Amino acid sequence: MTSPLHTERLLLTPYVPGDEEDFVALFQDERVSRWMGDGPVSEEENRALFGRIFTKVYAGDLFDVWAVRRAGELIGHAEIKRTDAVAGYEIIYALAPSVWGAGLGSELAGALTAYGFEVLGLAEVHATVAAENAASLGLLERIGFEHVRDVTEEDGGTTRVLTLRRSAA
Repeated sequence: MTSPLHTERLLLTPYVPGDEEDFVALFQDERVSRWMGDGPVSEEENRALFGRIFTKVYAGDLFDVWAVRRAGELIGHAEIKRTDAVAGYEIIYALAPSVWGAGLGSELAGALTAYGFEVLGLAEVHATVAAENAASLGLLERIGFEHVRDVTEEDGGTTRVLTLRRSAA
């Protein structure tokens, strides 16, 4: 079961059913969703995704997924999970645009990476980021991730694979 995590300014907790509206609002914001998965999807699809967090992810203890809160307000989403795309574990995070530029992304990515190393016992943690997402690429590089390769997607876009090895942490 996903355990709560604390950083200096953030609290990461498992979602509760009452988080649905904030979750949907976060993922309906195209400034956020353009960088997530295959990009923006319908509100109905986001509601279904929220439901699957409970019926599949939490029920099957498949991987860790958190609501990201600051001062009690849901401001983001975070995950760490095994993925074949990088043959290992990947961190995934999203923050509401209202909190961009305050260093919370670095704090969040750092906490997810530390969780991977300290709790999951991983030797390395990966992130996959659209090549155009300069903010996320810069954030990850600042906390020690290194670009290891590019993947050309079916739509012709490029995804950067970044890795942080435990010895470098």
